[in-house]
Amino acid sequence: MSLMYPAIDHWFWLIPAGVLGACIGSFLNVVIYRLPLGISISKPSRSFCPICHNQLTFWQNIPLLSWLCLRGKCAHCSAPIPFRYLFVEIVVCIFFMLVWWGFPLQVVIILWVMIALLVAITWIDAEHLIIPTRLTWGGSIVGLIACAVWPRLSHLTGSQDTWLQGVSSSAIGWAAGFFGIWFVVELGKKAFGKKILKYDKDVSWYLRESQNGHEPMHFVIDGVEIPWWDIFSRKTDHLIIDSTKVLVDGILTTSGQLFLQEDSITLPDGKVRKIEDLVSLSGLARGAILPREAMGMGDAHLLGMIGAFLGWTGVCFTIFAASLIALFAAIAGRIGFGKQLPFGPFLSLAAIIWLFGGWRIWRWYVQLLGY
Repeated sequence: MSLMYPAIDHWFWLIPAGVLGACIGSFLNVVIYRLPLGISISKPSRSFCPICHNQLTFWQNIPLLSWLCLRGKCAHCSAPIPFRYLFVEIVVCIFFMLVWWGFPLQVVIILWVMIALLVAITWIDAEHLIIPTRLTWGGSIVGLIACAVWPRLSHLTGSQDTWLQGVSSSAIGWAAGFFGIWFVVELGKKAFGKKILKYDKDVSWYLRESQNGHEPMHFVIDGVEIPWWDIFSRKTDHLIIDSTKVLVDGILTTSGQLFLQEDSITLPDGKVRKIEDLVSLSGLARGAILPREAMGMGDAHLLGMIGAFLGWTGVCFTIFAASLIALFAAIAGRIGFGKQLPFGPFLSLAAIIWLFGGWRIWRWYVQLLGY
């Protein structure tokens, strides 16, 4: 007797799609935690508590259920497990089901990859203010393949008949996304590329090494800690310290202006030292000039990836919608001018809105204008 399976478009298949999504969401939580800290995704192979470092058993790592059964606390040390872990699993579960329900079978797996990448990038940027380019470059390649497999993806408002048209539209979308943000980044660097700190009295400063071997070095001045990657976004960036006292490896040296680069320091007497060769660096200062970006280059890579999937029309919608959402979020959160607000999550959200129907709004708007 042969087994009878429901038709491929039957609602039954939403269940395995959702289960798979929850499992992928559980894996993404590992990526979100480990990747920014430089920890291998595969070693250790089992998840562990970041507080007590005990590895989780199978039943403690079941997507959706384990967090609820454990009531959001580690079974070993009772440390709170962030709600983000459950939320990511739920979000990916829902999106996987929506993709299965709303898109052709040949593109479902590829769009699942896109969703997974956007979710991981969203939380990494929200928590660390960085966007790993290894994810965006991989995603751009997948986007190119997706548009070859289903050419209409890169032009949802119209139609694409051949794989070559799809690939061409994908490449144009990547270029529009990447260089569109790149232009903003370069313009912002010229206009707002420096942050000047001035103090009425001498304040202490020092370099703080990573405390756990995974987080970045920090520059600390007047008690404010600034991660190394927030200062040195580019190889050409340098931090200037107007120092009244300089201690190199505990030895007092000449005071004056220090120039710090990502991997070296130029002392007031002109001597250059490698950061990695120093045991400690500290002192007192009356001010400092920090390099800064109006927007990170990670956003350019992310929008390029989005363009590779959704084409140039998707890029236009994503920029416009993300800007509006970010503006409302800043107002609601009372985030003032000059405060850091990661843009990656808003780009990801806008791209997902486009994918699940935002393109209809775009088409209506274009028709309204008479084009």
